[in-house]
Amino acid sequence: MSLRQRRFDELPNFQRRSFLKRGALIQFGLGVGMLSHGSARAQNSVADTVKALTFDVFGTVVDWRTSIIREGQILAANKGFDLDWGEFAERWRGGYGPAMNRVRTGELPWTKIDDLHRMILDELIDEYGLDELSESEREDFNRVWHRLIPWPDTVAGLYKLKTKYVITTLSNGNVSLLTNMAKNAGLPWDAVLSAELAKHYKPDPEAYLTAAELLSLPPEQVMMVAAHPGDLRAAARAGLRTAYVIRPLERGPGREVERDEDGEFDYVATSFIDLATQLGA
Repeated sequence: MSLRQRRFDELPNFQRRSFLKRGALIQFGLGVGMLSHGSARAQNSVADTVKALTFDVFGTVVDWRTSIIREGQILAANKGFDLDWGEFAERWRGGYGPAMNRVRTGELPWTKIDDLHRMILDELIDEYGLDELSESEREDFNRVWHRLIPWPDTVAGLYKLKTKYVITTLSNGNVSLLTNMAKNAGLPWDAVLSAELAKHYKPDPEAYLTAAELLSLPPEQVMMVAAHPGDLRAAARAGLRTAYVIRPLERGPGREVERDEDGEFDYVATSFIDLATQLGA
């Protein structure tokens, strides 16, 4: 065994996985075929074992920030509002977690995301001085979440993945929201699953386990696809496989994106098309 081979073998497991995923074998002067064969075989086994892919939606499948900015600018042109719509979008999205926690802790009964979005919007309307919006205008603007635009690779990538797997949403968005979004954006889901069906918001384990149950699959045959590591970690704790699709522009340019430093996810991809290639779809 060469010195370089020994140096690689002496690394902790998580570092070896990280090097393999990043193609950093070159740093050790080792041929890819020499050391990545076992890793590739393991990944192929995962890809063949998995039967269904469940997708986070907001930020993973669709670009919520750009969508809200665009519709806010249209609204501003019609109403004469002058505000930073990027900030507005981030504040609206930022209220999402705390609102769900109010449901999770029992402060609120089970409440759909549409209604939580409206609660947050009403607070922002007061804060930003948008009081002249009529009730119909407020309701229409709240439904911007039904009209979010997909990332450029989304539709083509989903069609590729669909050739090998059942593909479905697993979002905190309510079923009607996700259905309208799919129709508007041309998203080719085989099914629309939601935390609404479990009456538990992610990252509660019930959300993931209910999805697997509804698909009539054991959790290990379901892979959660998301741009949010916390979502994936919760899915993994529930027994699902994981695929991290990095969306560096989700919260706008210049933001830090969490990397898979320890190789904790089964797959890491730069797009749905990249993920489809890795999965052999």
